[in-house]
Amino acid sequence: MLGALDGLTTAHLADGCVRLEIEPRCARLAALGGGSRIAGRVLPARHAGSVDVFLEAFESAEPGDVLLADNGGRTDEACIGDLVGLEAQRADLAGIVIWGCHRDSAELRDIGIPIFSLGSNPSGPLNVHDRDPQALVSARVEDWTATSADVIVGDPDGIIAIPSAHLGKIVEAARKIRDTETEHARLMRDGKSFRTQVRFGEFLERREKEPSFTFRRHLRGEGGSIEE
Repeated sequence: MLGALDGLTTAHLADGCVRLEIEPRCARLAALGGGSRIAGRVLPARHAGSVDVFLEAFESAEPGDVLLADNGGRTDEACIGDLVGLEAQRADLAGIVIWGCHRDSAELRDIGIPIFSLGSNPSGPLNVHDRDPQALVSARVEDWTATSADVIVGDPDGIIAIPSAHLGKIVEAARKIRDTETEHARLMRDGKSFRTQVRFGEFLERREKEPSFTFRRHLRGEGGSIEE
């Protein structure tokens, strides 16, 4: 199913989740170098001050996995640098997502493995602490967690984690949304405004009579796709 993600942005996938009433687990992480895209099964690892947890995760990695490195969202240290990046590449991973910071930016760019993180910090780990019992089971990002039962996708808008069990229907919903938005944009370039396409005037008239009537309800009735 990973191939089915081609042509779908994280925004499309997030809208697909919302349409299906599945919580969109997103985060505003940035790609090193700006334009990277990443997609693969989650390979979770919770950092405890040493890279050994990442090396251990690679022992069970499958080609195309994405390392999801949980360093608690810390920005006062980096938990991954060039050696881990190179080892991830040698393990045939599709990339690395860090809930924290990276370092060795120039070297990582040369290695070429996609990296998403909160940014860079030249400092390595500041201390070693007890390893979480779930260190190789799940990884946290903001207020959500992901496991190997999830797929993670990243692009210039950020990242999203998707449950593999629902990937097919999320992809289907996301495609419909993408195609509808593409058609809206085509008609706008041809001179037909979005307001005209979705009969915005009719929405305003109905809202005047029915204050609780929302634009989202109107759009669904008109086949629109935004605000999904």
